[in-house]
Amino acid sequence: MPDGVDTAHESPVGPPRGRRLIDKLIVPFHSACDQGDLEVAERLLRVVELMLLRRPPAGSPDMDRRKNQDIFVAAHERLWELRHRVAERV
Repeated sequence: MPDGVDTAHESPVGPPRGRRLIDKLIVPFHSACDQGDLEVAERLLRVVELMLLRRPPAGSPDMDRRKNQDIFVAAHERLWELRHRVAERV
């Protein structure tokens, strides 16, 4: 390994662990909503939507797809409610 090379940020070899990617996107979505940054929340939600529109990986259980759709719908409802609360104040 060459001197001065930072290996702390390299991806580990092997299967991914921990949360699913969609879960990792929903957390900052809710943070953006909490902070009132609806533009960022909307962009994160678009990424989640893009993931849902793609074909699921081979062997992926349908239960995961349904759960992901439920998460997406709930997030979309939250964003809609926040936007309409802001519109009512104006």
